[in-house]
Amino acid sequence: MKMRRFGRTGWQVSEIGYGMWGMAGWTGSEDAESLAALQHSIDLGCNFFDTAWAYGDGHSEELLGKTLRANSSKKLYVATKIPPKNRRWPALKEFSVDDCFPPAYVFEYVDKSLKNLGLESLDLIQYHTWMDSWLDDPRTQNTIEKLRSSGKVRAVGISQNRWEPENGIRAVRAGLVDAVQVIYNIFDQNPEDELFPACREKDVAVIARVPFDEGSLTGTLTLDSTWPKGDWRNTYFVPENLKATVEHVEKLKPLVPAGSSLPEMALRFILNNPDISTIIPGMRKIRNVEANLSASDKGPLPTQLHAQLRSHRWVRRPTHWSQ
Repeated sequence: MKMRRFGRTGWQVSEIGYGMWGMAGWTGSEDAESLAALQHSIDLGCNFFDTAWAYGDGHSEELLGKTLRANSSKKLYVATKIPPKNRRWPALKEFSVDDCFPPAYVFEYVDKSLKNLGLESLDLIQYHTWMDSWLDDPRTQNTIEKLRSSGKVRAVGISQNRWEPENGIRAVRAGLVDAVQVIYNIFDQNPEDELFPACREKDVAVIARVPFDEGSLTGTLTLDSTWPKGDWRNTYFVPENLKATVEHVEKLKPLVPAGSSLPEMALRFILNNPDISTIIPGMRKIRNVEANLSASDKGPLPTQLHAQLRSHRWVRRPTHWSQ
């Protein structure tokens, strides 16, 4: 496993990290299997784990806490997120600081996450939704400064709304955040335009999330795909989105090199970008851990293939189903 520098924190983190939403936010999760997959990732060199209180109302954090205690001699980096008070994803322009992240509420959930994880301090705490307009409220900057001085967190970041990479540039340029988490994959290349240059300028770490486009870049999605009742994907892959997504993925499949796979190609595409500090694919099974972490050993894609994939950029804007 290769390591990358995590922005101005100076941490050396695994370039393939662990996204933990699927362990509590999607159907089909089983705790024993999840714990085994987490442990196997550590054995293979993964040291960065991204979770959130909203993933099962703290359950994902609790699973990670068990794993941390079983590996107390190792330095593992923990990133988690504060849920918006109104429980609305994404944040909308009309939402205020009081709607989503009033100061007392922020500290309340930092304490809840610390308890779930069994830690005295967090490496990275992130706002689980974000609007740059919240910087107009002086309490936002004061809260972030107090978080850093509290001793309960080492770094502060934001998780950006889907398909709004420009909504966060102001926070980066203001020097308030140490990390941004943003959707970046073969289709969603928009962060390269303005967000990544700002992060380079301010030495802010970039966490690439949704590397498989919510599963479409695993190559398993079809026009007949369905999920159990209550699974989040039922509300995201509505017929309009499912049809368009399958069409885009089918155009990629002929480009997969012999001996490789679509998900491996998707991860290695992201590794071509030096602005990325770590990628956090969701993983629930040992076979997924092995496949995803091996992408680090294989490294970035050849220049010619990477250039071909860049032409598959798909510009999307938020809509009622994009969440």
